[in-house]
Amino acid sequence: MDVEKVILAAPRGFCAGVEMAIKALAWLVRTFDGPVYCYHEIVHNKLVVRRFEQLGVVFVDDISEVPPGYPIMLSAHGSAPEVVAAATEQASYMVDAVCPLVTKVHHEVKVRANKGYRIIYVGHEDHEEAVGTMAVAPKAIHPVEDIAGVEALADFEEPVALLAQTTLSHRDWEGVLHAAQDRFPDMWTPGRSDLCFATTNRQAALTAIAERCDTVVIVGSANSSNTRALEKLAGELGCQRVFRVNRASELPDDISGVVGLTAGASAPEELINEVLDRLDPAEGIEEVSITDEDEYFPPPRNLRDLIEASGSLASFSLGGPPSPTPIVDRKVAASDVLDGLIASH
Repeated sequence: MDVEKVILAAPRGFCAGVEMAIKALAWLVRTFDGPVYCYHEIVHNKLVVRRFEQLGVVFVDDISEVPPGYPIMLSAHGSAPEVVAAATEQASYMVDAVCPLVTKVHHEVKVRANKGYRIIYVGHEDHEEAVGTMAVAPKAIHPVEDIAGVEALADFEEPVALLAQTTLSHRDWEGVLHAAQDRFPDMWTPGRSDLCFATTNRQAALTAIAERCDTVVIVGSANSSNTRALEKLAGELGCQRVFRVNRASELPDDISGVVGLTAGASAPEELINEVLDRLDPAEGIEEVSITDEDEYFPPPRNLRDLIEASGSLASFSLGGPPSPTPIVDRKVAASDVLDGLIASH
């Protein structure tokens, strides 16, 4: 490679929801005798999933695959109500690690459906988040992925509401929003966009650096919706060479010039550092930050109760001294939690 400089986008990598989910699953692994089961991948990243598998976590796509009496965690993407009910009945202990931003959309779907609305839901039908959201009110919800989907909808007699998968590309969402508003002028939309702040921030950061880059590298897995949105956005911004990689070994050898680097919301910082080492820019690294993300999501309520009842941790770092009043330490990174857990096994 002959890389001149790397422009590093910020924010990048783990979002607050991913941080919460990884720490929560790490706590279950540390607390319970294995195996711990997780419904769907805890987050959409191959390295994170593989790390937990090394710790004895078993990922399943159906709660019926879990033997009765074992702990179960539900993934950050949100689950259908019947899945939550089945897991609660099946597990010895169940934690729903759904991102609070997804919970907000589930609540909006339930409220609008109960008020007699037809709900247009913008999302990818095969994505876990969309599957879980649509299951909240399947008779009232109408999934669409693009403008053509909006145009194909019936002329509803009922009032119409528009909701969205949190990890969509802002550009894609905007186009569908305008098309739906043209068709249904009195349509209800939430006061605050359903799009996740982390998704929006990562897209804005990429936009800020793209025109300066000969190549853009995006770290993240192919099944990560927000990562794919970054990949698509880079192309729309005119980047001639765009590479989405799981890790540095997947990079081609002929990258040169100025390289922009970012990562999806479920990609750990260690993978970004690995890519930086491989690129080895002659003139170093320039970080361009568009905002500071200080959002923090605490673990689910029942897990917080368990932590407090245990009296065994001073923090969520999984390594602090015993304390009668354990606290969840927001300053400890999820990647450090996972690394520390692996080192102790």
